[in-house]
Amino acid sequence: MPMRERSEQGHGQGGGARWLRWSLLGLLLVAVVLALWWSSRARTAYTTVAVQRGAVEATVTAIGTLQPRSYVDVGAQVSGQILKLRVEPGAQVAKGDLLVEIDPSVQRATVDAGRASLAGLRAQLAEQQAQHRLAGQQLTRQQQLSQHEATREEDLQTAQANLAMAAARMEHLRAQISQTEATLKADEARLGYTRIYAPMAGTVVSVEAREGQTLNATYQTPNILRIADLSAMTVWTEVSEADVRRVKEGMAVYFTTLGGAGQSKPRRWSGAVRQVLPAPVASQAQAAGSGQTPAPATKAVAYTVLFDVDNQDAELMPQMTAQVVFVSASANQVLHVALTAVEEDPAQPGAYVARVLDAQGRPQPRSVKLGVRSRHQVEVLDGLAEGEQVIVGETQLEGGFRWLQW
Repeated sequence: MPMRERSEQGHGQGGGARWLRWSLLGLLLVAVVLALWWSSRARTAYTTVAVQRGAVEATVTAIGTLQPRSYVDVGAQVSGQILKLRVEPGAQVAKGDLLVEIDPSVQRATVDAGRASLAGLRAQLAEQQAQHRLAGQQLTRQQQLSQHEATREEDLQTAQANLAMAAARMEHLRAQISQTEATLKADEARLGYTRIYAPMAGTVVSVEAREGQTLNATYQTPNILRIADLSAMTVWTEVSEADVRRVKEGMAVYFTTLGGAGQSKPRRWSGAVRQVLPAPVASQAQAAGSGQTPAPATKAVAYTVLFDVDNQDAELMPQMTAQVVFVSASANQVLHVALTAVEEDPAQPGAYVARVLDAQGRPQPRSVKLGVRSRHQVEVLDGLAEGEQVIVGETQLEGGFRWLQW
């Protein structure tokens, strides 16, 4: 009897253990099913950016070309062969330095002929002055004889006419002498033009002629070389017609050159807008040449904006390409966020909203007040705090059990 009781007691304990195991297994299956259901739900993933503090610039970008602020094209005012070219590109010259010598033989012969002609006219004038004195003496004699009725009236009139003709011939010769002197001065000036001197101090940036070349200055002045002062440069910037209204005289501007593109921190030159030309340069040239208003262009129109920059260290060179940035507005150490994070409030035109993730990861709309805008960032005046995560994009994730698949 005691052994049967122990057997029934052991059977009861085994049944309780099996029930506990089945209960735990059931709970585990329920948990797995809930997990699978949760993971299979469709949900939204958000892309966010943080509100940060820094600088924001509203800018207009353009491409420009560097030119010397002050330069002069040196040309020939007389025709002839270049006998001596005394400078090369890159040479430093002072004002008054001799640059070019042109064959002066033709001009010198012209000057010599003019001087000889002038000398002949002066000799004729001296002769005519003597004739004038003689005519005056003859008239005086005739007048004295006429007082005593010792000469004819005809002889007196002839003497008077001879004196007047002698005076007229002298005036004519004096006019010829003045004309010859003026011509001689012009010829002497042209003779002086055979030696060309530097009109300003600077650097010879280009030479377009060679020794032995014959120049023809009959119809236009042939250019020989260009001298430029490279201590100050002007940036000729082409600004699109869509942006030119935002560029004003005195506006801050800076640029970099293509030579610094590979540097970690390329050098930046700064300046201020000097002038916005009122019409495109090509249109101005066309109108000036034809006297007519140019026809509208079919391609995009660009306006020229000029500003100056110091170049005492000679780092900038003519014809360099400048990547120009005009700063229309700026704000330093202000809160800013990506421009794509804000959008106009459809219920209130002119107002803007942003969506911020709360502590539970849910998006919350927030009314914001904006300030200076760049191409990618915008200043936040009110509505957001530094470090808050603002939504810039969202992705809908599909539900399913793909994570169980091979």
